[in-house]
Amino acid sequence: MRYVTGVYWCRGRSARENQDAVVLQQVLTRRGRVLMAAVCDGMGGIAAGEEASGYAAGQLREWFYRDLLPMLRRRKRFWVIRRSLDRLVFHMQSQLKQYAAGEEIALGTTMTVVVLWEKTYLLWHLGDSRAYRLQGRQIAQLTTDHVHDGDKLTKCLGSFGYFKPQHRMGVLRRGEGILLCTDGFRRQMAKQELGDVLHFDRRRLPAAGEEEQITRRLGEIGEACMKRGETDNLSAVYVKCCM
Repeated sequence: MRYVTGVYWCRGRSARENQDAVVLQQVLTRRGRVLMAAVCDGMGGIAAGEEASGYAAGQLREWFYRDLLPMLRRRKRFWVIRRSLDRLVFHMQSQLKQYAAGEEIALGTTMTVVVLWEKTYLLWHLGDSRAYRLQGRQIAQLTTDHVHDGDKLTKCLGSFGYFKPQHRMGVLRRGEGILLCTDGFRRQMAKQELGDVLHFDRRRLPAAGEEEQITRRLGEIGEACMKRGETDNLSAVYVKCCM
């Protein structure tokens, strides 16, 4: 099993700073290939949004090497892995709340994470970033937007109390992909447009050209969003499963 991947991370044309953070880690082990991807979107208009998203991304990277890989080596069940990340989310929540109280500020970030081990994926989600599953040109949203009245977050990681993440588990087959993206990357695009742009015939490309194609097409989506008036930061990670 192998994965081809692409990352897009852009401040945008009018935002003063980028409050998004992305994660993409991949390791080949004796028990197969393991990948973790995440997007975190610091809450716009709130102090230290980039600090919240950056902190969450850093903690996820540490967890990948410190906890996830050893659990897989010891053949731990998936519910044990899920519980381990749940504990990390609770710890991050406590640390952010303590930091915010000391600085007398409010801060928060969305968090959408996927772990892939061979064909199996585990998904964690808080907020209005999204995860999509792509099968050819078909695209399906895997996550629920935790919002009220259109754009007010009802769940996030931050200084507002603990929220239990949304969990999902499934199998990713050959040729299928998972797209993680912040709201700025998809708000100006119809869902089917994302699927159409990211669909291409890999048989016409050299092996090394597939990742270049993914990165280029993510960039095309980002540029289209900004031309349509998007003012937020734009971030995405796309992972496609290949044999």
